[in-house]
Amino acid sequence: MTMNPKTRRRWFGVLCLLAAIAMLGAGETVLQGRLNALGFVAYWLLCFVVTVLAMGVALLDARAVREETQTEQRALFENTLQRIQEEKARPARAAESPRSKSP
Repeated sequence: MTMNPKTRRRWFGVLCLLAAIAMLGAGETVLQGRLNALGFVAYWLLCFVVTVLAMGVALLDARAVREETQTEQRALFENTLQRIQEEKARPARAAESPRSKSP
């Protein structure tokens, strides 16, 4: 199954967030008191890195959504202007045709 970039980005963010939550839970329960000083620092540093990674993915996703929204709004605006121009030109053509038919 092929996923588009938006879906991949969001799944990666969710997995990072779930990993950070699982590490937080394990660090406060199962690993409490079992890690030596270096292991403790390394474990919580890794937990921090995973959390920052989830935040970074969220920021990238927000930027991508903003850009997508701006592109869609621009296309909608241009499409609306084009329709208005076509509707404006349509009555002018209709008014010209009876004149051209009369001798």
